[in-house]
Amino acid sequence: MAIKVGDKLPAATFRVMTSEGPKPRTTDEVFKGKKVALFAVPGAFTPTCSNLHMPSFLNNLANFTAKGAEVAVVSVNDPFVMKAWAEKSGGDGKIEFLADGSAEFTKAVGMEFDGAMPVLGLRSKRYSMLVEDGTVKALNVEDAPGKCELTSGDALLKQM
Repeated sequence: MAIKVGDKLPAATFRVMTSEGPKPRTTDEVFKGKKVALFAVPGAFTPTCSNLHMPSFLNNLANFTAKGAEVAVVSVNDPFVMKAWAEKSGGDGKIEFLADGSAEFTKAVGMEFDGAMPVLGLRSKRYSMLVEDGTVKALNVEDAPGKCELTSGDALLKQM
């Protein structure tokens, strides 16, 4: 069952790249006591994710910060890919890049889909959510592949 507004995020562990290599980071460490604008993408470096979704949040970082929110992105990719995407996208040090390589978090929030037929394998649906102290306050799920309208940084900002 997919997560919904009012639900508490389930416990899960992401991987993040540090100067010492990949390290675990729990949902509590990312969300507890914070306001976080989280967006999820089917895959780092994929066209819609890199050309539309990521820029919609990068271009609005000051607006999210002004509203007291940090920004994080999650993808069913490994931490090495997420670090490379952070550097290539210009988001390194500005957005928290959360690797969900085994889709633990993605499955726990009910946002997985099987993209094996096109080429991707198990992936996350494209969504954005506002999370306050671990509770979902706003949630947007994209209804069509290759689109980034309902889940863009602009759309989430209007809900804050």
